[in-house]
Amino acid sequence: MSLFTPDRLFSRVTRIDVRFDLLDQGIDTVLLDIDNTIRRRDTAEVPVDVRQWLRLLADGGVACCLLTNNWHADVHDLADELGLPVVAKACKPVPAGYVLALRRMGAPAERAVMVGDQLLTDVLGAHLAGMRGYLVAPLVEHDLPHMALLRPFERMAVRGRMPEGSACRRTEAQAGDSGT
Repeated sequence: MSLFTPDRLFSRVTRIDVRFDLLDQGIDTVLLDIDNTIRRRDTAEVPVDVRQWLRLLADGGVACCLLTNNWHADVHDLADELGLPVVAKACKPVPAGYVLALRRMGAPAERAVMVGDQLLTDVLGAHLAGMRGYLVAPLVEHDLPHMALLRPFERMAVRGRMPEGSACRRTEAQAGDSGT
């Protein structure tokens, strides 16, 4: 698999099912991007469904650490509010930030995944650090100018792949279990 190919592609972070997409895949640690992955870039709000999903991670025994290139104080405030550790100024896709986050979490790379909305930072960096990388669609189209320039390249890289959603897999699994 290419360094630029996400291991999985989801329409939204909340479409990642704790059991099917993480635990059953041998993943018990999630490194999680902030801006446009769990927090809207336009309003700086974490949507209610994302907050619920973060609780599901914790309830499922999945450890989570925020990993961001953002250097502003508000990322630390957000981490405190969510009760999560954070590695800010991570310089993604450079692997050092990923390694630091994994070390803080006491997790090996093979049991972890990076989840983020940017192919050229989140996924590439995960792969360079020896981890899996899940790509999610950005929460909103509002982006920083340099990211707006890179989005067309990201779309070309995942062209033809449909984002996953656990509800479809659950339905298929339930249909298979019932013998239909």
